[in-house]
Amino acid sequence: MSLYLDTSVIVSFLAREPASERVLGWFEANAEEQLCISDWVTTEVASALSMKVRTGKLDLDARAIALSAFARLEAETFVRIGIRPHHFRAAARLVDNQALGLRAGDALHLAIASAEGLTLATVDKRLHASGPALGIATRLL
Repeated sequence: MSLYLDTSVIVSFLAREPASERVLGWFEANAEEQLCISDWVTTEVASALSMKVRTGKLDLDARAIALSAFARLEAETFVRIGIRPHHFRAAARLVDNQALGLRAGDALHLAIASAEGLTLATVDKRLHASGPALGIATRLL
């Protein structure tokens, strides 16, 4: 099965998070899966790690180590999904569902996974619940 990893999975892998232990175990157990990300994940990972520095949860050296580990994962493990205009248009339609209250970034992750026929893997419970409501397969790690 091919999975699209949202940013919450990657950040939990790279930095200490409540879901880190679970995500590390999942990565080990699923080493044979095709794991996909997009450039949006790359942007959000950089942002999340920078925010951790600004809030004192991570120092600059730890951020550099995490970014280096992410670069290795990008090069050796992940399949990159190119973001196309139709992904953005689909995300715009998804945020129109007021009952779900999706943020633009989460809608973009869902739109990419849906358009590419991938299951979205996340540690975000709200995002996980939104997928099935929209007919998009999700997996909560």
